[in-house]
Amino acid sequence: MTPYLLLVNRTHPLTPDYIPQDLEEPRIPFQAPPGCPKRLLRAQAAQAAEELFEKARQQGLSLWGISGYRSYARQRNIYQNSRSSYVAPPGCSEHQTGLALDVSCPAAEFDLTEAFANTREYEFLENYCPMYGFILRYPRGKEKITGYAWEPWHIRFVTKIPALYLSFSNITLEEYHQL
Repeated sequence: MTPYLLLVNRTHPLTPDYIPQDLEEPRIPFQAPPGCPKRLLRAQAAQAAEELFEKARQQGLSLWGISGYRSYARQRNIYQNSRSSYVAPPGCSEHQTGLALDVSCPAAEFDLTEAFANTREYEFLENYCPMYGFILRYPRGKEKITGYAWEPWHIRFVTKIPALYLSFSNITLEEYHQL
């Protein structure tokens, strides 16, 4: 199975030493300064993000990267300081794979909240993510399956054919892995 379909969640954690070897900074607008690890994605995901963000720009939209790669140690810190039961424990965050990207836009004040779903940028993601190999990873109505709250801002790179299949079949990675 392709590493891009890797299932990471509370029951399928990564080891503390898991670090993708091909991390790079995509050339997209980011809410993190240059050189910050949050700007990193695996190479193929970075290229796809560049293409997706360029398509959004061509349509007069303003997508911004908020958070990409996150190390085990960084996730542990976030988890220990969070009051939310939906924050992933260390090893259980897709961000550690370098394939997940949280996005927002000026219309949502760059926040990672459900308000992002009321923007044209979110509507764009719903329509175009799969064509660039991304899925909206934590969809509304699938919280019991994924174990996480609806996150309209969280996209995950799985490559084009799986993204199209998952999106058009309306299934999550968890459901795909049970097939």
